[in-house]
Amino acid sequence: MVDVGLCLEALSALSGCSVQQSGGASLLGPQDFVNIVALRQFYKREGLQQLEYPSLGSLSLRDETVNLDMNDLYSAPPALQGPEPDAKTVIHINPGDFFDRHYDYDFSNVKDGEQRFVRGNEPYFRPCGWRRVALKVSGQYDDGSDVWLGTGSQAWPVSYQGLHMDGSLILTRRKGSEEDGGLDEVAQSLMDTSAFGRGVYSTPDVLLAEKYCKTFKSKIDGKTYKVLLQNRISPSKRKVCQRDRVWVVYVPQDHSQVQTKALVQESVRPYGLLLKEA
Repeated sequence: MVDVGLCLEALSALSGCSVQQSGGASLLGPQDFVNIVALRQFYKREGLQQLEYPSLGSLSLRDETVNLDMNDLYSAPPALQGPEPDAKTVIHINPGDFFDRHYDYDFSNVKDGEQRFVRGNEPYFRPCGWRRVALKVSGQYDDGSDVWLGTGSQAWPVSYQGLHMDGSLILTRRKGSEEDGGLDEVAQSLMDTSAFGRGVYSTPDVLLAEKYCKTFKSKIDGKTYKVLLQNRISPSKRKVCQRDRVWVVYVPQDHSQVQTKALVQESVRPYGLLLKEA
């Protein structure tokens, strides 16, 4: 079982905040971490300097930089910051009401080979090589149903989200070519929202997500880890990009921050924190 302290370090790396253990109720839930990870990238691309988030206040984006060089995808951007210029926002969570450890799964030595899995009529590429810490999300949504989390045709497809995932995903390869790193008609269509679009990006391919993941060095064991979020994505909200294996939830131009947050919440739901030694 993954150490709780290591899980908190992983959440800190993803959110840019200082996530600390609490004996009381968690300040934020798993859905909030998806929102923060997705929205920090979205608003940075929009050129905004602050992310307003309920219960946390204003989180600064001014010092965050994202290096799109494929050889430096693991570089760590400065943390989201609270009112003090050099102080990380502190988030207290109770592991007992945040994680669902009965559903943890160790994929670190699993090799699926030719086996095929499906979630919501979409191929499910299991996170082989990773350890998954389950998040407590069952029964946590207003509809009261966990169909989205199941394995049947009404379930939502699985997507993976790394810290550096945004519209640059469609610029790293030519359309239809995984071998050629040049740009083609995709670069010419950046102004077309159907091709690039302002939105929240993820991928069903854990290998692609790994290239855009966050890494951190643990103070607990001194090892360096990669971290991703494993989500389910609404099939009605998700659109397929020009680049294969890239999905986006489009955000309309006239959406406020409140509306954008609501859109993310109804479109992308987390259920696993993934960790792997770098």
